[in-house]
Amino acid sequence: MTVTATALIVLLFWVVLAFDTKRWWPSIHAFRCPELERVPSTASTGQEDVLVIVPALNEEETLAETLPALLAQASSFAKLVLVDDRSTDRTGEIARSLAGSSAEPEKLLVVTSQPPPAGWLGKIHGLKTGLNAAGGSSEWLLLTDADILHPRGSIAALVEKARKEGIELVSVMARLRAETFWEKLLIPPFVWFFQLLYPFRRVADSRSSTAAAAGGCVLLRRSLLEKIGGFDALGGAVIDDVRLAQLAKKSGARIWLGLGPEILSVRRSEKLEDITRMVARTAFDQLGYRYSLVLGTFVFLGLFFVAPPVLVALGAAVGEGRAMALSLAAVLIQAALFLPAVRHHRVPLRFAFTLPLASVFYAYMTGVSAWRHWRRQGVSWRGRKILSQGTTLPWRAFRKSSF
Repeated sequence: MTVTATALIVLLFWVVLAFDTKRWWPSIHAFRCPELERVPSTASTGQEDVLVIVPALNEEETLAETLPALLAQASSFAKLVLVDDRSTDRTGEIARSLAGSSAEPEKLLVVTSQPPPAGWLGKIHGLKTGLNAAGGSSEWLLLTDADILHPRGSIAALVEKARKEGIELVSVMARLRAETFWEKLLIPPFVWFFQLLYPFRRVADSRSSTAAAAGGCVLLRRSLLEKIGGFDALGGAVIDDVRLAQLAKKSGARIWLGLGPEILSVRRSEKLEDITRMVARTAFDQLGYRYSLVLGTFVFLGLFFVAPPVLVALGAAVGEGRAMALSLAAVLIQAALFLPAVRHHRVPLRFAFTLPLASVFYAYMTGVSAWRHWRRQGVSWRGRKILSQGTTLPWRAFRKSSF
């Protein structure tokens, strides 16, 4: 009876989630990038209206592919500023070389940032450095990561959407690379969990307080950035994209977050360690540095995400037919809800049934994030160790927890 009762609770969770339309996979929020010549004429912003800022830290593996794609859209922006965050590889050299070989080299400015102020993270300091270096008064700012590959016409299409729909912040979650086994197993759940926490439909709803953005591609009005206090308001934020969206929405701005099937991240995460670093960088911050919530995450993932196939096997072992049926129904609903994320990342459909296994690894990575903060180890990102706010005084985070 205990197994059957547990299976019923798990099934009820997935049934409720299936009927929560706000948390359905946001297929209607797909952002398409027509070729530049097919973008409506109203998208012609005048190149003086857009400033592109690209912060880069040790990106020699990606720049040769992503920077030319941006430079090919030079008619859509006034200037592109690449901010080399004191890279230890050939990032700056490659950027300057690509500038020299582009059709409009005067539009690319490569600058090297200084060490950030105390409490700031390098990316936000790089964005502020790029904005200050560019000068000018462009109406729109496109903040995009060095690993993001923009298709032809993406900049014009972003501005077109913002202007046509009266949106002051448009963010697009690039389609992440999912080619190796670990990427296929863990990347679709990464995006799927994100949209569970921050449903895209709620983000776009001005009546909802839910706000989020994907830092890899954010277009916003310069006046909005000034209104919320500039990059100074984001300096110490670990999850800076979500914080930016929260401040924007709180100020009364309309924001929109979508999926970018054609805007790609070319960053490789071939090993479990690579994805662990990515998740551990923000997981404990997402939980507010509360160790009780780490335990709650373990219980939540274990009971509702890992348990369904386990309960099927357990029901079969103890001869509980009802438990088997209920658990199997939960497995099928789970797979059906997860399937669109698998398709979006162009992963084999059989991976729709791997969410329980992936959840085990996400629980592990959350634990790693909390453990590293407790040990004051921080996380290594792009060859640099990052110490966030929760790393300095871990016992305070422990005292904040609700044990």
